[in-house]
Amino acid sequence: MSSKALDYENLNENIKKCQYAVRGELYLRASELQKEGKKIIFTNVGNPHALGQKPLTFPRQVIALCQAPFLLDDPNVGLIFPADAIARAKQFLGMTSGGLGAYSDSRGIPGVRKEVAEFIERRDGYPSDPELIFLTDGASKGVMQILNSIIRGPSDGILVPVPQYPLYSASIQLLGGSLVPYYLEETANWGLDINDLRQSVAKARYKGITVRAMVIINPGNPTGQCLSVANLKQIIQFCHQENLVLLGDEVYQQNIYQDERPFISARKVLLDMGLPLSKEVQLVSFHTVSKGYWGECGQRGGYFEMTNIPPKAVEEIYKVASISLSPNVPGQIFMGLMVNPPKPGDISYDQYVRESKGILESLRRRAHMMTDGFNSCRNVVCNFTEGKSPVSFLFSAMYSFPQIRLPPRAIETANKLGKAADVFYCLRLLEATGISTVPGSGFGQKEGVFHLRTTILPAEEDMPAIMESFKKFNDEFMEKYEDHKGYSRM
Repeated sequence: MSSKALDYENLNENIKKCQYAVRGELYLRASELQKEGKKIIFTNVGNPHALGQKPLTFPRQVIALCQAPFLLDDPNVGLIFPADAIARAKQFLGMTSGGLGAYSDSRGIPGVRKEVAEFIERRDGYPSDPELIFLTDGASKGVMQILNSIIRGPSDGILVPVPQYPLYSASIQLLGGSLVPYYLEETANWGLDINDLRQSVAKARYKGITVRAMVIINPGNPTGQCLSVANLKQIIQFCHQENLVLLGDEVYQQNIYQDERPFISARKVLLDMGLPLSKEVQLVSFHTVSKGYWGECGQRGGYFEMTNIPPKAVEEIYKVASISLSPNVPGQIFMGLMVNPPKPGDISYDQYVRESKGILESLRRRAHMMTDGFNSCRNVVCNFTEGKSPVSFLFSAMYSFPQIRLPPRAIETANKLGKAADVFYCLRLLEATGISTVPGSGFGQKEGVFHLRTTILPAEEDMPAIMESFKKFNDEFMEKYEDHKGYSRM
């Protein structure tokens, strides 16, 4: 039989080389165990509702009315839905050309893009142009659209932080570009050193790679750090000097659980810096409804905003977006509701604030529980945080990224099995406890250093038992493999 295009050996090599650890070997094994009847706690992905987080009431009321507009004609609708939810549903339906079942503009509904622009102006203190905002099926789709516009071939490089979210390594590989890593320093609160950035660019250029853009993930994933204004200024100046587009992944901006270092957008810092940088540095910023206290991952609502991108380039990006015709309309409505929630005096305001604060306060408590649990374990170390004592948790994003100091015998055993040492550890953890995590090697890490990433999203009442189970496994694992001769280290 003749070879066919969709036979494995004939597939696009970039697809076969793609690795996406969040849904990789550990996740597949966890799914197998679940089918066999084992209880699995999926902490491998930031998927709040799957781990028991309740949806906010107001946006679900509005979307229910938008999805079933005949309810608005029912004389008893006001007995079930609050007046402000009814008003918002009518407003959103009025923005569409035929309800939620109709395509929107390829950039998204103009009225929703206007709401996003107003949100950005309130956040940053500078006007935002709705024509430079594209609504997308989650932030990931927007990231891929922009990377697709930047990457022309294998000699085009994208600076990406390591550890990094695998969306970037997988997308760059798929699009045929080159990932240029810059390492975050664990002992310096996952900070970055501009000199290291310059070395990364110099090494890439020596290999014939043209570095065209730089990714920042702020707050960090998987590391959880929140960049300071000083650090953001350095990054912006660096991008100006090197003529790089800055890609600001800011999807965790609501997930801040400490007061020492609030989230500040790259856009605000850029515009605060004034001329010439504020008019010359190209910036694309991304946000989503999937994270924060909304956690609406399955709704696939996101946006990107472009700063200092020339009109002709915007037209080409619009052309690429048009290939997909329209971002999903319910996701756009969720985005409009996230950036323009109930206001003081609205009927639903008190409930909205109560629910959202309750989620964030619970996440803060869970972060503390997980940190204390990890820090009580043998050979497990979490990073420092500003103004806190050592081995504390970084109070941002949805994740913990502890370092696991693996004994040499464990590393040797993993090598004999053809596994990365942290993959071996995480597989053993999964088999013993049902806790599904992501090994640090899936995000990138320094040679000889091992981590795992877990979300802080399991239900608060379940967290003590989960951490007790982890501790029991970890201490038994270390006892089995320790020979007291040395460990993996920072």
